[in-house]
Amino acid sequence: MPSRTVLYDLQKAAAAKLIDFHGWEMAVQFTSIAAEHQAVRTQAGAFDLCHMGRLRVSGAGSGAFLSRQVSRPSADMVPGQVRYGMVLAADGTIEDDVLVSKESDTSWHVVVNASNKDKILDLWRPLLGSAVACEDLTGRQAMIAIQGPQALERLAGLGLDAHVAKYYAFVDREWHGIPIRLSRTGYTGEDGCECFLPTEHAPQLWQAALGAGITPCGLGARDTLRLEAGMPLYGNELDRTTTPIEAGLAFAVGKKGGYVGDTVILEQLRQGPAKQLVGLRMLEKRVPRSHYPIYPIVQGQGQAALGAITSGTLSPTLNQAIGMGYVPRALATVGTQLQVDVRGQLVAAEVVKLPFYRRAPERAAL
Repeated sequence: MPSRTVLYDLQKAAAAKLIDFHGWEMAVQFTSIAAEHQAVRTQAGAFDLCHMGRLRVSGAGSGAFLSRQVSRPSADMVPGQVRYGMVLAADGTIEDDVLVSKESDTSWHVVVNASNKDKILDLWRPLLGSAVACEDLTGRQAMIAIQGPQALERLAGLGLDAHVAKYYAFVDREWHGIPIRLSRTGYTGEDGCECFLPTEHAPQLWQAALGAGITPCGLGARDTLRLEAGMPLYGNELDRTTTPIEAGLAFAVGKKGGYVGDTVILEQLRQGPAKQLVGLRMLEKRVPRSHYPIYPIVQGQGQAALGAITSGTLSPTLNQAIGMGYVPRALATVGTQLQVDVRGQLVAAEVVKLPFYRRAPERAAL
């Protein structure tokens, strides 16, 4: 039987459409994916992220431990700062992508993907030693995301002011006697916060957010929003067959090494990867779905596919069919013409710069 978050009963009572997502019974939509997507792009939406994994790494050796186990350096971080990075295997491929928040010199909060939490714990626990502890907070700490151009304003109206936090930083607040962390991060391409609080109080925050006019949103809108924003998803764009450099995430790796998998990563930084994740704009409204083959524009008889689509949708914002996929680096240049096999028909596509959507500068300035 799938696990359920603390918000399950409220979402079921709201007639949300529920699906099994990596062993969790989650809302995929409340009204429609398009309507929820539009609410986040124009106002504010709320997402139940309680299924995500939350860990605390602490102790005198915790900073050094994370610098070795996460691809992005943490030594220069200050308390209150959040940084995106990768947990890599020895061959440079991706075990998970994570958010690391520095609480103090001896305490760090790490958000991992729901499907990878147990894997990360299994990888890290044998390596901890006496100076580092790793605690699983997932059961007792909830996670709710409030995203959209009006997100901070709506949160402030509830008495939760996150305006002082810069992008990729957090502040700790108290709300009706409840400790809440507001992390100015998200997965939609919009401004907003991911809110962390004791699990038993999550329904109170959820109901208050909806009462403030924030739209409840499911996994469907979360996926279309992140795809428009060019944000990779573990299991689609990221996995044990890809590296951060191939995925266009060179910013998320330390250029001096010192972490697991650094030999391969530094070599790819020097030489360039053999394949590259690209954005594709379809020249017809035929949606490229995951695993659809990608071919060159001139296809020889019996020619093998160049690669495959990793994610695709009909963009609600752009009203265009878009997708991401891996192709040889020589064909990853913006403007390159390719074809995608959509259910047996080759449909023309063009390589475009990621992200597909970027919020207006006045909303992006932080």
